[in-house]
Amino acid sequence: MRVPYERGLVEVADGVHAWLQPDGGWGWSNAGLVADGGAGLLVDTLFDLRLTADMLDAMHRRVPAAEIGTVVNTHANGDHFYGNQLLAGSRIIASRRAAEEMPRMPPSYLAERMTAAPTLGPVGAFLQHIFKPFNFEGIELALPTQTFDGELELAVGDTTVRLLELGPAHTEGDVVAEIPGRGVVFTGDLLFVGGHPVIWAGPVGNWVAALDRILAMDVDVVVPGHGPVTDKAGVREVRAYFVELEAAALPLWKEGLSPLEAARQLRIERAAGWGEAERLVVNIGACYRGFDPAAEPVDTMSAMAALAGYV
Repeated sequence: MRVPYERGLVEVADGVHAWLQPDGGWGWSNAGLVADGGAGLLVDTLFDLRLTADMLDAMHRRVPAAEIGTVVNTHANGDHFYGNQLLAGSRIIASRRAAEEMPRMPPSYLAERMTAAPTLGPVGAFLQHIFKPFNFEGIELALPTQTFDGELELAVGDTTVRLLELGPAHTEGDVVAEIPGRGVVFTGDLLFVGGHPVIWAGPVGNWVAALDRILAMDVDVVVPGHGPVTDKAGVREVRAYFVELEAAALPLWKEGLSPLEAARQLRIERAAGWGEAERLVVNIGACYRGFDPAAEPVDTMSAMAALAGYV
C-alpha cells in the first residue's frame, strides 16, 4: 500500500536533506543533499531539467550557504542523472560500471521514443502513460567526471560520506551513499517503497545481498530511490519480497510459462497494493535468468513490450 507523503525537501538528520517526489512511480525519484558549512554534496539529479532546477532552487533557499561541489549518481537510470547538465561545473561521481552504462540510453533516445510513441502500438501507449509528465528535449548528457570501484570516502566539510558499490542488482553499478555520522543512507534504486522494484540487471541474489549490506549499517534513516523515507523495516520488506518472488517463480519456470504468463498468475501477498505491478514481468524474467544462466538478459524495449501487454 502506498503511504501518502509530501513533495519537497525534508531534513532527515542534521545537515542531511531528502528531496521527495510522490508518488514514487516511474520517473518520480528521490534525491538528497548533504551540507556542512559552505560545502554541499548532491545525491542524484532528476529526470528532466525543470524538475532538477526546481529542486536546486528549493535547496538553495533552504540551505543558501551550501555550494554543491560534488554530485553522486547512484546508478545509470535517467531519473537519477539526466539533470546533471545543470551541475556540469561540479565534480560528478559514479561507479565505473554506472558510468559505462549511462550513455546506452541518453535523453535524446527517450525524446525520440516519446515523439514516435503514437506509432509504436502498445509499447508507445505504455511509454506515454509512464513518461508523459517529463520533458526529455534539450537535455545534454553530462557524464561522471570521476569513477570508482568498490568503495570511496568523501568529505563534505567535516562530514564523511561513504559510497559503496553494491551492484549489479537493479542496474550494473548501483551505489549507496552512507552518512555514518548522521545515521542516514541514500539507497538509490536498491530500495523502492510502496512500489514494485524492477530488476534491470540482477541477479536476484545480488540484490538480496545488497539489502543485507544496508541492514548491517548503523543507520536509522533510509532514503529510498522512490517512495517515502523509511527505516530498516522498509529494507527488510523489500528483501522478503525478493525471497518470496524467487520461490514463487521457480515452479512457474519449471512449467515452462513465459515471464508474462507467469506474471498473470503470480501473486505476492506482501506487495498487495504496491504500485507498478507490471514490473513483475521483468522481475520474473530476472528470476528465470537465475534458474538458467544461459538465458538472454532483458532487452529494455522487449521488456517494455511485455509490460505493456500486462497492464
